[in-house]
Amino acid sequence: MTAASEPARGAGAPAGSRTHRADGRAKTSAAATFALVFGVAGLFSVLTAILAWLGLVLGIIGIILGIVGLKMASRPGVTGRGVSIGGLVLSILAVLIGLGLAAGISTFVNNENAVDRLQTQVDKLRDKLD
Repeated sequence: MTAASEPARGAGAPAGSRTHRADGRAKTSAAATFALVFGVAGLFSVLTAILAWLGLVLGIIGIILGIVGLKMASRPGVTGRGVSIGGLVLSILAVLIGLGLAAGISTFVNNENAVDRLQTQVDKLRDKLD
């Protein structure tokens, strides 16, 4: 049998198929990558304190994607376990800091003495500016 009469390697697979990887390397789970991205974005958003609500939402999405990424990383030919764990850790931190910030702000706002002290400080600063 000559080389010309033999079928080409991978010829049985459709053109756009991902069933056969020519380089033989495993691919990283997209969910794990997105979990890391959402975890970092959520943590930065929470740490700004102005966008804490957005960081809380991004952290929750990152936790969900991290869990999905861990499950996908257990499949053969898919990597990303470490990436998804990193995304989970950062997302959990973002959610915890966001909840702590929300609890602290709500406690401060509900405390009348603290609000009165803040108002007197603002009034003193206004007087100094005039």
